[in-house]
Amino acid sequence: MSPDEVAGRLRSGMTIGIGGWGSRRKPMALVRALLRSDVTDLTVISYGGPDVGLLAAAGKIRKLVAAFTTLDSIPLEPHFRAARQRGDFELTELDESMFMWGLTAATHRLPFLPVRAGLGSDVMRVNPELRTVTSPYADGEELVAVPALRMDAALVHLNRADARGNAQYLGPDPYFDDLFCDAATEAYVSCEHLVPSTEFADAGAPQTLLVGRQSVTGVVETPNGAHFTSCMPDYGRDEPFQAAYAKAAADPDAWREFTARFLSGDEDTYQAAVAAFAEEGA
Repeated sequence: MSPDEVAGRLRSGMTIGIGGWGSRRKPMALVRALLRSDVTDLTVISYGGPDVGLLAAAGKIRKLVAAFTTLDSIPLEPHFRAARQRGDFELTELDESMFMWGLTAATHRLPFLPVRAGLGSDVMRVNPELRTVTSPYADGEELVAVPALRMDAALVHLNRADARGNAQYLGPDPYFDDLFCDAATEAYVSCEHLVPSTEFADAGAPQTLLVGRQSVTGVVETPNGAHFTSCMPDYGRDEPFQAAYAKAAADPDAWREFTARFLSGDEDTYQAAVAAFAEEGA
C-alpha cells in the first residue's frame, strides 16, 4: 500500500494506536498521510511523540490516551503542551506500566488486567474513571483494573517487512509495536525496506521478527518514513530538524511557514524538502 491508501482506510471517530516511543521509530509517513486526509475526531493511543504533536496541531484529536508525550531530547512535545493548555482534547494519562498492560489486555481480548502500578499515585486521582478490584484469593489484595486499550487501527514503523506483513526491528527496542498490532482490529506496518521473507534470518536474531502477518492488514515501504524520529540502525533522530520543528511550534507565523514548506505536499515532497533543509545546514 501507499501511505495515502492507508489513510484512506481510516475514518473520523476511530480509535487509532500509534507505535514507537517518544521520538523513536514513529510511523511518521503514515501520520503525515493522516494529516493530509479529512479524518478527524480521533481517539489516539500512543507513547506519544511528534505523532501526537502534529495531530494535535491539526485539530484531529478528540481524546488522547498516553503515558507521556515527548521529543526525548526535548522533554515535552510543544504542540501537545499548547493543545492541553487550551483544553483542546480530553487526556487519559497512564503510568507506563499501566499503558503496557492495557495493550496486553486488549491483545488477549480481556476487558482489563489487574496490576499494582498506579496505586498510591496521582494517576488514580487525575483519572477518576479508573477502578480497583480485590483479589478473590486469600491475600485479598486491592489492585488497579487497567482497562483494555482496544483500537480500530494501529500504525507502526519497523526496519524491514515482507509483502505478507511479517516485520522486523533491528534497533535496540521493540517499543511494544507487536502489542499495538495485536490489540487493533486492523494494523498497518510501514518499513524502511520491503524484503523477501528469506532475508529476515540474515539480519537479526529470531526475536527481532516482531510482528506476524496474521496481525497485519497492509504494508507500506517508506524509506526515511520515521523521520524526524530515529529508526536505528538505519538513522538517528534528526536533531536539527526537530529543533526547527520545536522552534516553529512556538510561533503561529513560523508554524504556518513550516507547514507550507514541509507538510503541504505528499511524502515525496516532504522528503525532498527535508533533503534541502539538510543541505542548507551542511
